[in-house]
Amino acid sequence: MARDRLGWASRWAKAAAVLLLAGALAGCTGESEEQPAPQPRREAVRLDYWTPFSGGDNQFMTEMVERFNKEQSEIMVVQTNSRLDDYYTRLRTAILSGNAPDIAIIHTTSMPQFVQNGYIEEVTAAAEQIGLDLNQLNSNIRESTEYNGQSYAVPLDTHALVMYYNKQHLRRAGVLDEATGKPRIEPGEEGFRQFLEQIREAVPADVTPMAMPSTRIDSVWLWWSLYNQMDEGGIFYNEQGKAAFNNPQGLQALSYIHGLYKDGLIGPNINDSFKLFYDGKAAVLFLGMWGTGAFEKSPEVELGVVTVPVLYDRPAQWGDSHSLAIPKKHNMTDEKRRAAMIFSKWMVENGELWAQAGHVPSMTKVVESEAFHQLEYRNDYAAAADHVVYWPRHPKQWSMIEILITEFERMIYDKQTPEETLMQAQLKVDVALEE
Repeated sequence: MARDRLGWASRWAKAAAVLLLAGALAGCTGESEEQPAPQPRREAVRLDYWTPFSGGDNQFMTEMVERFNKEQSEIMVVQTNSRLDDYYTRLRTAILSGNAPDIAIIHTTSMPQFVQNGYIEEVTAAAEQIGLDLNQLNSNIRESTEYNGQSYAVPLDTHALVMYYNKQHLRRAGVLDEATGKPRIEPGEEGFRQFLEQIREAVPADVTPMAMPSTRIDSVWLWWSLYNQMDEGGIFYNEQGKAAFNNPQGLQALSYIHGLYKDGLIGPNINDSFKLFYDGKAAVLFLGMWGTGAFEKSPEVELGVVTVPVLYDRPAQWGDSHSLAIPKKHNMTDEKRRAAMIFSKWMVENGELWAQAGHVPSMTKVVESEAFHQLEYRNDYAAAADHVVYWPRHPKQWSMIEILITEFERMIYDKQTPEETLMQAQLKVDVALEE
């Protein structure tokens, strides 16, 4: 009997152990179904991003990239910044050699050559796939990146020519409206000239009424702005594709600028107009919007900014746009393409951060947002986005602009008249078009 009881107890213990083990296994299986083991975390998609910024622009762009990377973990943007002087040469070389970045900044002025040569992707469908409605962008800015009804980049901004002024100097000259903080300028060519002459009479001798370099592109920007303000103005090429800017309107605008140099209303031999204004040694400066972020920090400037004054028939000012484009790559994956568009969408939707550098964001709702309105000065020239006049869409346009720069410099240094300047520039542009 004892032996039987021991045998039964032994068999019961074994059975219980089996039941306990089965229950434990069942419990583990059930837990696995309810809480799957976590999958290994996917590596972030790396985007190589090329930019051509300098000074304050680069600082603001870097801060935006860092913020994007911090706010999410799916995409890692790695920015490489280069000097604008050789940026496009490096970018074209990288595309042709198969080493292009995944996304790059391209100015609207430079875009025609990239579109014509098939160097960048069309992005209309890619934008739709990630929920970016390009119609929410300012139409004037958006259309600058459209070819044959398709978008080839996501425009980030417009950076137009504006007029900066030091309120201290204008106040001394009696040409500042204290109620609005705006300059008092009578209409037309003569009105703006009188404005500068009153400043010259009132400010110290070491302060120039208006600052503009004797070299570089600045005078060309102003000429293009004033030329486009005129009825029947703004023509660069005719229907046959030849240069056509040597005309009465083009000459009137250039002669007016030449007169400002010749009469000393623009100081002579200015090399760095940016520094001159920043140091309080200029009352007025025409420069792109990108100067705002720096000038508002100057201890020597009580800053004011307005759009280019209308001297002729309608508002117009030179401008360009920084656009986010996807270079053509043999190994461009759908994953990277999607990541590039997600990054582009984030950039335009957070345009108030880029506006801190001075630019006008491309997305309309950003310009209308409280965050943008809280930025001082930007609202004073935001309307310029609607009146920006871009350079013509020509693959060689940068080369044509360089011809204008050279000829304008000769005029500024009294080597030729405005008439000779436009004649020589038009002849040289026509020769360059045939090369």
